[in-house]
Amino acid sequence: MTYCLGIITESGIVMASDSRTNAGVDYISTYLKLFDFSLTGERVILISTSGNLSITQGVITELKKDFKISEDTNLHTISTLYEIARYIGGKIRQIQEKDRSWLQKDRIDTGCSILLGGQIKGQDPELFLIYSQGNCISATKETPFLQIGETKYGKPILDRALSFSTSLEAAAKCALVSLDSTMKSNLSVGPPINLVMYEKDSFQIRHRLQMRLGDPYLAKVRKLWEESIKQALDEMPDLNWLHDSQESQEDILID
Repeated sequence: MTYCLGIITESGIVMASDSRTNAGVDYISTYLKLFDFSLTGERVILISTSGNLSITQGVITELKKDFKISEDTNLHTISTLYEIARYIGGKIRQIQEKDRSWLQKDRIDTGCSILLGGQIKGQDPELFLIYSQGNCISATKETPFLQIGETKYGKPILDRALSFSTSLEAAAKCALVSLDSTMKSNLSVGPPINLVMYEKDSFQIRHRLQMRLGDPYLAKVRKLWEESIKQALDEMPDLNWLHDSQESQEDILID
């Protein structure tokens, strides 16, 4: 399992991912899940992957191969991010068709999903979620984030704290807290954590981090977040038990 998310704001894009693929009592494996295919000055293309590792690695390999053999259609020649999302979706379907028969024979799930975020010169930044079937959806001003993998533990902070007008720096902190909350609740998600922040119209990645297990900043974020939650809980008004009890008694009498 893994957890990746993308956030789009009026100022740019934040993308983050963990690197854990399997977790067990005596076995943990890590693989890079966030890839940068940007062409400085022309376009920024960031890709995060989740799901069947052989399928997603195959997709990344095919994308790289199209560069090497000078294919007319590749990540640097396609004219819009939506068309790039469809192009990546086609790669997913292509590899699944090759491998599905023997993978399904062994009851191996071939599902995967991919996040695509970035900007092409002359266009606005965009963020897409590409499904295992190859189709895609885009983030919107009303829903400025997309998640893949183990999504449920990291979603509450995104729902409550994010909007399209959130600053990029605040969005990056929110992404990190979302990842940390997921790691706290699910051991199948874990470091190294990769975080990228892209500023709109800059057409280059100036801000990127990789935080490994025991990273002091990551530990500080976890500590401060837990303390803040406890403080907020302490400051909540006490329940009016008497009021609730009276209403419950009235409801019972009515029934």
